[in-house]
Amino acid sequence: MGMVGGGQDAFIGAVHRMAAGLDGSMQMVAGALSSTPEKAIASGKALGLPEARCYGTWMEMLEGENARPEDERIEAVVIVTPNHVHFPVAKAALEAGFHVVCDKPMTCTNEEAAELVDLQQSTGRVFAVTYNYTGYPLVRQAREMVRSGAIGPVRKVMVEYLQGWLATPLEQSGQKQADWRTDPARAGAGGAMGDIGSHAENLASFITGLQVAAFAGESVTHVSGRALDDDTSVLLRFDGGATGVLTASQICPGSRNGLRIRVWGETGGIDWQQESPNQLLHTSLDGPDQIHRTADADLAVAAAEATRLPGGHPEAFIEAFANIYRGAAAAMHAGRDDGETFGYPDVQDGARGVRFINAVVQSSGQGWTELSQ
Repeated sequence: MGMVGGGQDAFIGAVHRMAAGLDGSMQMVAGALSSTPEKAIASGKALGLPEARCYGTWMEMLEGENARPEDERIEAVVIVTPNHVHFPVAKAALEAGFHVVCDKPMTCTNEEAAELVDLQQSTGRVFAVTYNYTGYPLVRQAREMVRSGAIGPVRKVMVEYLQGWLATPLEQSGQKQADWRTDPARAGAGGAMGDIGSHAENLASFITGLQVAAFAGESVTHVSGRALDDDTSVLLRFDGGATGVLTASQICPGSRNGLRIRVWGETGGIDWQQESPNQLLHTSLDGPDQIHRTADADLAVAAAEATRLPGGHPEAFIEAFANIYRGAAAAMHAGRDDGETFGYPDVQDGARGVRFINAVVQSSGQGWTELSQ
């Protein structure tokens, strides 16, 4: 793979590299790792890339790699830049014949997302979007349980993602991650909604198999002077009649990565929390409550295949991320884009997430809105 973004001082770039390499699924052999050529090349050298494959810009990387013999060039472009760069790089990579692994949100606008959907379909390249929380074994267990009817038809979904790191105007200190995530020109229309609300929506859809049909939400900004929302609450109506609540907030002091989803059906419910990812609570009308753990003998096939370690050994963020890479790499080797079979969020998931972010932000406080599919 060749990586765009993710150079020196970039948290998520290192995460992608570790995840891609955990199973030997993919290896970074080229990169354009920063927005400035000097830093990009320095970052590549620091990571041990061959000097000839340390590119100053992503355009140079695509051109340089395409000039190599087919069996020596990169197969996939991994995009870990601020949001506004996702679309031009993904578009150019697909047009150049490369597979794409893109961080979320996939694009900033609905029009860009629709164009990538069309382009992926016309090229047939694999397009994976790193909604990484779908890679946790017990998230996949929850999906199998809900979709197999273990809790009955879904009635209620509550999903929340709570953080506290932006409870103060951190962006005014020049902190890199806060700076671009609160800048509409680089982050897009959504602040907390785009950064973590997108994960919450995707997780709800992944586990239940339902999509949001209508919503009523409010996106607000609590920190004075901030240009994007830092707190969003949304009432949800899913296709099929289930209702729900989604909360995404980055101004909750003491909260770190409080992603939690609860789903109730007619006969029971499930409860999973990202900060305790190795157990899943299953409740029922009659009881008793059951706790499923990673490596349990009765896990669903999809959950067992996503588990690497013997029971009692914690599996967490990097392993979940790696499951997305493993699935995308398998699809690339098979020569077909099929996220459902191979276990990764695809371009359609990415486009749906973009539509949801923009619709929630644009219709904030205006009552119920139907979400176009």
